[in-house]
Amino acid sequence: MSDRVLITDAGFGPVDPAERYLGLADLVAAPGAQRVDLGPETDPAALGPDLARIQAIRIAFPAVSDGRGFTLARTLRRMGFTGRLRAAGQLIPEQYPMARACGFDEVEIDAARAQRQPEADWRAAAGRQGYLARLRRPAA
Repeated sequence: MSDRVLITDAGFGPVDPAERYLGLADLVAAPGAQRVDLGPETDPAALGPDLARIQAIRIAFPAVSDGRGFTLARTLRRMGFTGRLRAAGQLIPEQYPMARACGFDEVEIDAARAQRQPEADWRAAAGRQGYLARLRRPAA
């Protein structure tokens, strides 16, 4: 297993080592760049006209308790971003449904976390409904 694991609705997979993400400051200096790393504190307006050429954005989650990345993802989708959104860092399976609901396409975690929280945990979490969905179900 590589040092990073990519989680999608299809399950675990490897992170492509050829994918190169640039920081926001480097994006401006590299007009051909199509992938960018963003911190959870990033103002999405800082992407400005570059948003149209970006194909993939990886948003950092520095701590399990830091949910700012979810807000950033939702805001980017509302701004019209249609590329790939990846949540990367300290996420747990219980956060996967929220990540998908906010517009993330995939989650990237380190191999050590993937060993502690195997694919079966992530698949189980993906199939769970939130409490609001359960409340909205018609009565039997």
